[in-house]
Amino acid sequence: MAEIIPLPTPSERRSARDPEPLWRDALGDRLRRLRHERGERLADTAERAGVSPQYLSEMERGLKEPSSEMIAAVAGALEVTLIELTAGVVDDLRSNAAERSAVSVRATFSLAA
Repeated sequence: MAEIIPLPTPSERRSARDPEPLWRDALGDRLRRLRHERGERLADTAERAGVSPQYLSEMERGLKEPSSEMIAAVAGALEVTLIELTAGVVDDLRSNAAERSAVSVRATFSLAA
């Protein structure tokens, strides 16, 4: 008996066609996650990093292309090294790519069936 594979949801089909996330978006997501894990307010982290809360908010939302100096300052304020931060972003991007690939394979298989 053939296995029944559910069709992908509209959001799964859409995400399979969406372009790869930008580095600034992945970086922002990681920075926000780290800040939340520490239970910090935006203003607290921004103050330690020497940036405005608005700038940090824009970094977290992927609206800024921060300089390496700004990234290093925020990483330091969150008590992570640039290597740890970069590795975390890379892990997130790999995870996202694997999910996108799985959705694409499911969508292709479902359409071929």
